[in-house]
Amino acid sequence: MSMTGILMAAVVIGGTGLFIGIFLGVAGKIFAIEVDPREEAIIGALPGNNCGGCGYPGCGGLAAAIINGEAEPNGCPVGGSDTAAQIASIMGKDASATTRMSAFVKCEGTCEKAKEDYNYYGVADCTMMNLTQNNGSKSCNYGCFGLGTCMKACPFNAIQIVDGIAKVIKDNCKACSKCVAACPKHLIELVPFEQTKLVCCNSQDKGKDVMNACAVGCIGCKMCTKVCTTNSITVENNVAHINYNSCTKCGACAEKCPRKCISA
Repeated sequence: MSMTGILMAAVVIGGTGLFIGIFLGVAGKIFAIEVDPREEAIIGALPGNNCGGCGYPGCGGLAAAIINGEAEPNGCPVGGSDTAAQIASIMGKDASATTRMSAFVKCEGTCEKAKEDYNYYGVADCTMMNLTQNNGSKSCNYGCFGLGTCMKACPFNAIQIVDGIAKVIKDNCKACSKCVAACPKHLIELVPFEQTKLVCCNSQDKGKDVMNACAVGCIGCKMCTKVCTTNSITVENNVAHINYNSCTKCGACAEKCPRKCISA
């Protein structure tokens, strides 16, 4: 190929590249999507765990929702009050007070206290066990299987299996709700971190059946309701429930409970 041909090819290629570069630059400006600088600032303030505990697809999703007015500055359960204050400042709002929450497993049916109808040798997964005969090997159809499905779902190492049931390490818990969604028995709920009086049972069976299945199950006797001075305890579906907003944590209910299924 002659030198002239080489130069012509170089000019054509160079011109084409220059044209494409200019075209892309112009198109980028014309079709550019404006990003609110506050959104980037909020993403920077968030922990970056992308755990989904806020109900949005990651920290970016929550940031966009806050900018659009669909979520509050305190929408991140992992970041807590400090992160909420930063985001509120970015949005020009006052940070609303947030109550720290933690997960709680409503079962104390350990290997010693809860009876089993048969031995389970299947996959070590609570969801799989829930599909077996009688919805699991435990005599109580509402009890914790202790196979660790919630523990595996927790991204913060806040759950461990102790004596056959799941236990929450409160100081590690970020209230992301991953364990709540993972439990097939719906045994886990988010409660105020400072709440000390909790009903450690979720059985809806009648008293006699509960006593036959577990040594510490709630039998719905209503003894706790009679000693509560703030009417913070009710019995529904044969199991006690505490209203954490009015509970004074006096401990009278725990002392009176004949089954000792309310944490002292």
